[in-house]
Amino acid sequence: MHTTRTHAFRLKPGEDLRLGIQKFVKEENIEAGWINTCVGSLTTYSIRFANQPNNAVGTGHFEIVSLTGTVSVNGSHLHLSISDSTGKTIGGHLSEGNIIYTTAEIVITSSNQLVF
Repeated sequence: MHTTRTHAFRLKPGEDLRLGIQKFVKEENIEAGWINTCVGSLTTYSIRFANQPNNAVGTGHFEIVSLTGTVSVNGSHLHLSISDSTGKTIGGHLSEGNIIYTTAEIVITSSNQLVF
């Protein structure tokens, strides 16, 4: 029988966004899941833009505007959009090195019928 499950968790200041998500996915043994929403903030970002060999990196205070993608114990594909205090928004492939400022509240749905 096909079922889906909703998972909600929070990352704390100083945690890495990507590593925190991967840790949760591994602990819950999620083979196929997707990000429903994520709100929070960062002090450091590391994002890879399309077709670029190196990441864009910055420090300061940034709002998480959007996090989307798929998650799996076999690997995840995630894209992040953030904005600074002037509203300038950037986005790209989520890498390690995105450090939580206040919180990151994340909701994931998983399926027991799929494998990514």
